[in-house]
Amino acid sequence: MHLKRVRIFPDKFPTQAHYPFSLDVMQQTEELVFSTPVTFFVGENGTGKSTLLRAICQRCGIHIWQNREGARVKRNPFENLLFTALGIEWANGSVPGSYFGSDIFEQFARIVEEWASTDPAQLQYFGGRSLLSQSHGQSLMAYFTSRYQIEGLYFLDEPETALSPRTQIQLLQLLRAMSEAGHAQFLVATHSPLLLACPGATIYSFDSTPVSPIPYHDTMHYQVYKQFMENPGSFV
Repeated sequence: MHLKRVRIFPDKFPTQAHYPFSLDVMQQTEELVFSTPVTFFVGENGTGKSTLLRAICQRCGIHIWQNREGARVKRNPFENLLFTALGIEWANGSVPGSYFGSDIFEQFARIVEEWASTDPAQLQYFGGRSLLSQSHGQSLMAYFTSRYQIEGLYFLDEPETALSPRTQIQLLQLLRAMSEAGHAQFLVATHSPLLLACPGATIYSFDSTPVSPIPYHDTMHYQVYKQFMENPGSFV
């Protein structure tokens, strides 16, 4: 384990009227304890799971590739400040790592392509093939497989977005193998019941206040998919 605990300090919130500081789960969750190599954040859209995941990554000093933002009708000046109200506890000092978000991966892949145009050996790190020459799902697995061999703390925000069910299972197997090797720790925000099935993982539900652990079979994701598979006609 690298990251042991994250504490949330509402008294440090710059506001309580704007997202994400206005969420009950942020105001009433004191801490999250990480006692397993793989931890999942689950919950409905808008519950703050991806926002907290990103804030923890920022607080840990791990770089997040940024998309170029265009004009917005109304900008929330507080949306990226949650990390300032967090406290973290390391097991044995900070470690390097990475943040994956499907919305920023294409930009990262294009930067790698630019590096490889002058130094093709850069692609050996990703299996010897351009990330842009593969399907989106293939390029993601090439990245995951290479990056997660390195000791560190890894944040993944909805990695299942571009992955088929079979490829999600491959990612599940990779998460389990790398965590069991004892050098990698994963924090994952997801809607995938396939990934949530990772043996021994902790699942934190953002659908309850405060955020609390939940058994796999009690997650809304498992329940909805189970009910649908048993009687799909009842949903349409």
